Amino acid sequence: MSLLSIFATAILPVVAVAGAGFALGRVKDTDPDALNTITVYVLAPALVVHSLATSTLAGGTILSVVLAVVLFTTAMLLLAEGVGRLTGHSEPLLGAFVLVSIFPNTGNYGIPLADFAFGATGRSTAVLVTALQGVLLYTVGIYIAARGSASSPLADMRRVFGVPLVYAVVVALGLRWLGAVPPTESTVMQTLELLGNASIPVMLLILGIQLSNVDGNSDFQSVGIASALKLLLAPVLAFAAVLAVGFQNQTVARVVVLLLATPTGVTTIILVGAFSHGTGDRSPGELVSATVFLTTVASAVTVTLLVWLLQSGLVL
Repeated sequence: MSLLSIFATAILPVVAVAGAGFALGRVKDTDPDALNTITVYVLAPALVVHSLATSTLAGGTILSVVLAVVLFTTAMLLLAEGVGRLTGHSEPLLGAFVLVSIFPNTGNYGIPLADFAFGATGRSTAVLVTALQGVLLYTVGIYIAARGSASSPLADMRRVFGVPLVYAVVVALGLRWLGAVPPTESTVMQTLELLGNASIPVMLLILGIQLSNVDGNSDFQSVGIASALKLLLAPVLAFAAVLAVGFQNQTVARVVVLLLATPTGVTTIILVGAFSHGTGDRSPGELVSATVFLTTVASAVTVTLLVWLLQSGLVL
């Protein structure tokens, strides 16, 4: 498949729906909080339960995904921390720099992308990785964002217990382990599928609306370095993590690499806004917002190329 075909089938739908949300956010004073609430507490958990409960992913494959994500996050954390210090960043800007470098947008960007590029297997893998990222964001992410501030990051980590995706994964895997998954034609499963399918376009609309509110004023050198780490070096480390863990299912391995190479997650804006306190010309909030915007726009090129490499079998 050519690069143009891949862009048209896997990337363009993501860009088009997110672009509609961006345009809406520009012409209307649109607050995405209500959509976020619906997605986080209803649509996304339904997607997770249905996708994982009906997934053909084996238990060993799920464990491999967990290990690969943890290994990748650890490696990116060490790399971003080192690069941040070498380039003269100090707290709280250093924490923001590390956050935007290591946490990908596996949710409202990655799930639709994986679905378009790799079908049902891509979606099942993406919802699992997104749940793992939720746990990491509200533990490791909060700690990084709050470093150097007067708040207690350890106390704030309790937020992970309020992330519905975590419980959705437990329910789905529990149903599979007990052999109690309802038939796919049952009312329960059809309702979950309907809600889960609705989550994909809503996630992209939210992404576009959030990007429309981004302030482009920031330290361009810091934004450029962080964006290079996220879009250029992260895929290399993701590939290395997948090889180190070893996957029997090569499609799942490819999806994991793709997801970890997505642009900076929008949730990092929320974490920095809530837990990091910095002022002046080098504001952590401005660094995060600008990096989210730049990596999302530039990913139309980098992610298209990566999908082509993965689908063609040139890597993995």
